[in-house]
This record gives sequence, C-alpha cells and structure tokens, in this order.
Amino acid sequence: GPIPSPCIRHQELMLAFRVHLFCLFGFFARLLPATTANDHNRNDAAHEDVQSRRPHIVFVLADDYGWANLGVHRRDAESSDQARAEVHTPTLDALADAGILLERHYSYKICAPSRSSLQSGRLAVHVNTGNTRETVFNASDPVSGAAGIPRNMTGLAQKLRQGGYRTHLVGKWDVGMATPEHTPLGKGYETWLGYFLHFNDYWRKTFNFVGDIDNCLNGFVDLFMHNATFRGGVRDGISNSPECLANPRVHEVCYEEYLLKERVLAIVREHNTSAMGAPLFLMYAMHLVHTPLEVPSRYLGKVDRLVAKAGGAPFDTSNRRLYAAMTLYLDEAVGELVTALKAKSMWEDTLFIFSADNGGPIYEDGSANNHPLRGGKYSDWEGGIRVNAFLSGGFIPSERRGTRHQGIVSIADWYGTFCELAGVDPRDHAAEEANLWLRERGLPILPPVDSVPQWGFIMNRTSARSSLHLSENALLRWPYKLVMGQQLFSGWQGDLFPNCSTVWSLKNGNGPVTSKFELFASSISVGGSAEAEARLSWVHDCSAGCLFNVDADPGEHVDLRWSLEHAALVRSMMAEIEMLNGNIFHPGRGEPSTFACEQFVDNGGYYGPWVDVGGWYSTLPPRTLGEYQRDLQLKRVLRFFNDAPVERGLEIAAQSLMPSFRPQWLDSLDACVQGDAKSEMLMI
Repeated sequence: GPIPSPCIRHQELMLAFRVHLFCLFGFFARLLPATTANDHNRNDAAHEDVQSRRPHIVFVLADDYGWANLGVHRRDAESSDQARAEVHTPTLDALADAGILLERHYSYKICAPSRSSLQSGRLAVHVNTGNTRETVFNASDPVSGAAGIPRNMTGLAQKLRQGGYRTHLVGKWDVGMATPEHTPLGKGYETWLGYFLHFNDYWRKTFNFVGDIDNCLNGFVDLFMHNATFRGGVRDGISNSPECLANPRVHEVCYEEYLLKERVLAIVREHNTSAMGAPLFLMYAMHLVHTPLEVPSRYLGKVDRLVAKAGGAPFDTSNRRLYAAMTLYLDEAVGELVTALKAKSMWEDTLFIFSADNGGPIYEDGSANNHPLRGGKYSDWEGGIRVNAFLSGGFIPSERRGTRHQGIVSIADWYGTFCELAGVDPRDHAAEEANLWLRERGLPILPPVDSVPQWGFIMNRTSARSSLHLSENALLRWPYKLVMGQQLFSGWQGDLFPNCSTVWSLKNGNGPVTSKFELFASSISVGGSAEAEARLSWVHDCSAGCLFNVDADPGEHVDLRWSLEHAALVRSMMAEIEMLNGNIFHPGRGEPSTFACEQFVDNGGYYGPWVDVGGWYSTLPPRTLGEYQRDLQLKRVLRFFNDAPVERGLEIAAQSLMPSFRPQWLDSLDACVQGDAKSEMLMI
C-alpha cells in the first residue's frame, strides 16, 4: 500500500503530546467543541508611459518557496540530473522566460513581516519584525498595540482603490486581525477568502498542526470571507462532508488550495472588462508550499511518474517527495490562473508578478531547498531573504521580455510601484494624521512609506537601490552584506535536500529542526540546553559580524570580516546598522487576550477580529440551548487555561515532558525511503 506520510505521524505525536500535557489538569477531554528626486528624473519616460496605461495587476505570492525548488534556478545551478528530474514547474519557468526574472528580490526572513512590508510599503523594520500571536492586544496603544500592520497605516489595496482598481485578495493574510481595520477589508480589499494566521491545516482549516499552542488552545477554524453581503467564518460544507472527513487526501475538493484557486478563477471570470470597467488588482496569497506538508494523493503519484519520465530515480525521502508534489500543484494552479486571464482577453493588459514571501525553510518539517544559496527561512543568509521572483504578462514591453533584472528590489517596493502604475500618491497621509494624535500621547510614531517605485528602473535596467536595511541583524551595501547575531539554519543544502543523511542527522539530535515550541506566551525548549538548541537549529555565530561579497560569492562561503582590506568597510557598515536599528519600529504589541478567544466562540468557532466589532459581523443563525451551553463551557475552559498560575503550570509540565517526547517527535518528521518502499511510491 501507499507509504504513510511522516506528517500524519507527526500530527498524531503532537496530539499525544497535548493530551499528556492537558490531562495533568483534567480538562483535555472537554477542550474543543469542535527614492530620491534624481532617481525619478532619470526615469521620466517610463513614468509618463505608465500614466497613460493602467494594467490589470495580478500578484501571486507563494509561501515558503525554496530557491532551488523553482525550475529556472535548477537550470542555472550546477545541479545533478536527479535534482533537475525532481523539480517540475513548467508554467512558472515559461512565465519567467517570457518575462523578467528578478535576480535580486529581497524579502524579510519570515512570513508576517514580509507580508506586512508588502501591504504597507514599509521595510519590515519599520512595520513589523515578528510572527506575533494574532490574539495579542495593548489597549493603551489602539493604533499599534496589536499584531501586524497598525490600524492607521494605509494598505496597498486602499491606494489602488483610490486609483480606480477593483481589489480582491485570496489566501493568507497574516498581517493582523485584532480590529476590523486590521483585516483585508480594513486595508482596502473589496473581497477576501482566506485565513488570518501563519498557516492552517489544508484539510480541516484549523490551526492544529505543529507543537505551538496558542492561548485559545488552537481550538478554532481559520477560514474567513468578506464581500458585499457577508463578513464571517466560512461554513465550508465540503470540508465537513463525509468524504472529506473520512479520507480527504483522495478528494481534491477537500484541499484548501483547491478552494482558494477556484475563488481566484471566479474573480477573473466575473471581472467586468468592458470599456467602463475598472482594472483588476488580484492578490493570490497561496498557502502552498508552507507546512503542513499535505497534498492530494494523486499529485504524489503524478510527481513520481514525472520524475521517472525525466530519467530520475524515486525520491529517497518522504518530505522531499511531498514538497515536490506540492510545488507541482502550485505550478498547475498558476497555470489555470494564466489560462483564465487569457480566456477573458485580459492577459495582454496584465502585469503579472510572482514572488515568494521569504526563503524556503530548510528545517526538516519544512523541507525546502535553497541551493546554491546558504541558509533558509529564519536566517539573514541569502537563502532566507533572496527569493524567487519574476514579472510576466502582456503589459511588459516586448524588448524587455526574456531578460533578467540585476537591480536590488525590496518586497516593500511593490507598494510604490503599483501606486505609480495607478497614478496615485504613495505618501501615507492617514498615518501622518495619526501621528499627531500619537505624539500628544507619547506613543510610537508610524514610520513613513519606504517603498521605491521600481517600474522605470526595471525598464531601464538600472538599480533603484544601492543599500537595504534587511533586518536588525543584516545590512546590504551593494555588493557587500553584513550579517550579525546568532543566525539560525545556516547550512548549505546541496542539490538534493533533504536526503537520507539529513534524516539521520535529525534522528541523532543534530537537526535541522525548530528548537523551541510556543506554549501560550512561553517558549518550550526542544533541546533542553542552549548548546543543544544551537545544534538542532544549525546556528552560526556572527555576533562579531560576518561580511560577504554577495555578487562574487552568492553562496556566502568566504567571510571577509577579518580581512585587513575590508576592515574600514566592516566598521562603517556596523556603525550604519547600529544607527539604522535606532529607528526600528517596536511598539508594545500587548499580551494574548482571553477576550479574543471568547469572541471566536461567539463567531461560531472561527478566528477573526475581536476589538471594536459591534455590528461588523454578519448575523449568525440563533444558537440552540445545547449550543449555548456548550459555548459557555468552552469559555470557562479558556478562562481556566489563561489563568497565570495555570499557564505557568502548563509550561513546567511541557518542559518536563519534552525529553521523553523529543525522540518520537524527531523520528516522526521525515523518513528515509529505501528498497521496495520506493517502488510502492510509484503505485500511487
């Protein structure tokens, strides 16, 4: 029969861990009821051209997509025949080949800050630098005292609405939800179907996969929708159908990416393309290829056959196979979107942007590959922040098609670029007005927009930026990059990664794997000591600074920090990053709120806004007496577990359980597949 996915066993172990933890308090059984002026002057011609044309803008944002998991980069690198045989992205490759491949597109090292940067036009250091719990709130700062983008920062879609665009978002949000102003609707999207948190389960749409446990006990569904007539959780009958509950992997309609893709296609089909119609702005923020590693079964068989047809051997690890199958699904979904745009006669007037939100995660449960770049997600190495990105579509001038752009582009720059295309001012007047109120009260001031309009520079093959404040621990001053601090996941992967050596390393306690779990507001150490945590998460010490020439040495192999020739440069860059770090935006985000959890209960069991929501949600059907009593009981449970002494007890219990739990958990993350088991893969 089919090989069991290690992800399934991983979920079972995580559930067992939670059961042991919560049983200590006797409640587990009842927990879950269910630029500068000169820069612009050099590009006047390109600027004037875009003023006369407003393209449709379609942005596809892939999640946790590895550099080497894109076929174009496999072609470029010195990859083995096996490595090339395993990556199948014909749609993305063709779009990149017919468009402009962005060779130096930089994001932040993790999801929420990158997405906050994209949606706000600020560098991550000026809007959000952490994957903050979505349930935190600080009532003393009603502007910035919550996760994600502050309430009074103007969103990208709000700007495009000013320019006459119809605005739609499908997929992951992850930039705040405390108030209605934090939601996609509050940031300018007319419609949205998707999820608020960092990820959810592809089949159940719940937040219950990894070891992290939020203060709401991961007890709610994360699938939301708003449009002209409805605001609230999606009562997804398909996911709860007998077929999907019994065996979702054999029914593609149960898969969240299928649901999202179908919504994207519907938006294109329904868009008014008449002379009086407005241009379309569509943001498709895919779940793929973020964890959990889940995909319809037929895609596992499909990728096996494609590898064999390309002359490759069967995959030797389960996770590399899963990631390849998910990448294939991503590629086909993008292909369907492009086909729909062409069928609607929109493609010739479309600017199509594809980007990843950060580098691929190289920890075992993420299983991406950024070869030949160093590191991955959570690190400031090129593998963590230099991401897959390209432009395509009929709006690109013919003379620029099939080219590569070497200039530095930040994910924040799309805000100003799209404003330029739409003919609107990128300046954030709402934030400036809010700052008057904030100054009077001594609260953190909202930084201005950092975004540099890139269109003219890309068209003229020049670089809009010569430097970039990448994070509190990294500064790019082309072609040099300074990296500081304790850098996680610092290894080089090779062209076949993860592999059986990686699996054995993992099982022997040498990583790569996340070294901590989050339990409410506490961190639970997996390793048990700082030394073990560093070993598990492949830490490299750059506390004295590490310097690389990323033009000559894109893999960051040669540290120039101690070179006498570069001593003055190191001192200069260290002084500059210290100065820049003095302006990092670090508001008091607050603490996890029990009230948020209770609002989710009242929402019908869905994550969503909980502050200032009077009259905002669509009316739910009346609860039966039994449902009302169930909800009261759940609120009591939530209050109990959010009590400080109980939280502390859970933390102590979790840490004490970790040593006995760790070996089983590490063993569950991936499997090396050998012998007859490989043949069984091809039978799926």
